[in-house]
Amino acid sequence: MLRIAVAQINSVVGDLAGNAARLKAAALEAREAGADILLSPELGLCGYPPEDLLTRPDFYADCAVELKALAASTVGIDLVVGFPLREGEYCYNAAALLRDGQIAEVYRKQRLPNYEVFDEVRYFEPGDESLLFDCKGVRVAVNICADVWGNGPAESAARAGAELLLVLNASPYHMEKQLERYDVLRERMAGSSMAVLYCNLVGGQDELVFDGASFALDSGGQLSYQAPSFESRVDVVSFENGRFRSNVQVKPRSIEAEVYEALKLGVRDYVGKNGFPGALIGLSGGIDSALTLCVAVDALGADKVRAVMMPSPYTAQMSLDDSRAIVAALGVRYDELSIVPAMEVFGSALQPLFEGRAPDTTEENIQARIRGVNLMALSNKFGSIVLTTGNKSEMAVGYATLYGDMAGGFAVIKDILKTFVYRLSRYRNTLSPVIPENIIDRPPSAELRPDQKDQDSLPPYEVLDAIIEAYMERDESPREIIARGYSEHDVRRVIGMIRRNEYKRRQAPVGIRVTRRGFGKDWRYPITNRYSGAY
Repeated sequence: MLRIAVAQINSVVGDLAGNAARLKAAALEAREAGADILLSPELGLCGYPPEDLLTRPDFYADCAVELKALAASTVGIDLVVGFPLREGEYCYNAAALLRDGQIAEVYRKQRLPNYEVFDEVRYFEPGDESLLFDCKGVRVAVNICADVWGNGPAESAARAGAELLLVLNASPYHMEKQLERYDVLRERMAGSSMAVLYCNLVGGQDELVFDGASFALDSGGQLSYQAPSFESRVDVVSFENGRFRSNVQVKPRSIEAEVYEALKLGVRDYVGKNGFPGALIGLSGGIDSALTLCVAVDALGADKVRAVMMPSPYTAQMSLDDSRAIVAALGVRYDELSIVPAMEVFGSALQPLFEGRAPDTTEENIQARIRGVNLMALSNKFGSIVLTTGNKSEMAVGYATLYGDMAGGFAVIKDILKTFVYRLSRYRNTLSPVIPENIIDRPPSAELRPDQKDQDSLPPYEVLDAIIEAYMERDESPREIIARGYSEHDVRRVIGMIRRNEYKRRQAPVGIRVTRRGFGKDWRYPITNRYSGAY
């Protein structure tokens, strides 16, 4: 019987010594648990994605030093470790088999993804050879992530006689990704007698969140091991005659619970890995800032979060009352800072220049920018990062103010459509009822003018979000969206807003990606652009 440990670790990009220490600690834990092999994630030694660190020769050299030292310190267990390899003028996404203090074998990734958030063709050459090794009488093969998402490498390993395929992964999370992974792996293993063990990275890296959720499929495609998502851990599974045995088999979460955990991990790692002492949030009394505050507190702890309410003459008493209620329920520091004096100063200074012109969005944007200045001043003074509160619906159509509510360092719900914001808020209240029902039930408003409602400027969110999702996430044409039953007027209006506001999105903070396509690494539309598609 072969025993394999799965090291679902949280690597930090560029922390070579720290990542080596994490791998070494996992190997020690696995060896003490009786494991014969430790499987770790893709590029676990350097973190994923290293991006243009991979253009630096010294980066490869330092990785090689750490890998050699890790191999020398490893005894009594085989390690399969992901690392970047440079050989002459060629660079590879590679995995090393460390055995008896040596780098025994090296595998070079054969399928380089160049879609969605991936850009590996920019950095690496593809490998062209399988890697198989024997351990306790079992013929073991190695693949890396995208190798199993298309025909070729896995089938070659099976034809070479592999009984077990070990797959190193750095597979970012998006909604329903795990079901897709099961389907892909079952398709890849069909027709062979090979079983597969899938080890995934966990942790937040800028806009990406890696969910872990490592698993094993028997040779018949049966799920025999399923690790929890969004947590670091080392599990040991047994393998014999094409079948795994494990007492770790977690049940799937609801989609709301899954996304909420992804947001928490994204915030925790962005704040923690970048050394910020805490987070600042501007409260409005609305649902977006309420949800952002909940995520921040659940991720960081109440003692590291500070909320600031900045009322104007248009702020409803209900907004003040609801903001006070949620901060009391969560136990965070709370300040109220009126922006009325600053509004008066700006109004007086600009009045001669605005003579003869009626108030419009200019005055509304000044309010948002005053709030942004206040939050950034607090950030500068105390070191905490400002978490912005804009959602995906707003980012799509530009219903946000540059240097105002878009000012900050990290956009927690940037990839959450408004309709899903409500679903997440209701889910959060099932854990503990902290978001006042008033916030969930009242019509959303920016409160920048009397009796303002979002729907004064936008289609109903159910319509808006459906059009955004179809056009932006699924690349459907305007004609196809209209054929779904949406009015041509609404489709033209929404797509026009998406096109016109690309310049704003380019200046927005990085934010957590949880859908198949977010406004970040996998959205690269030109700012100057007159194409909208056929109607």
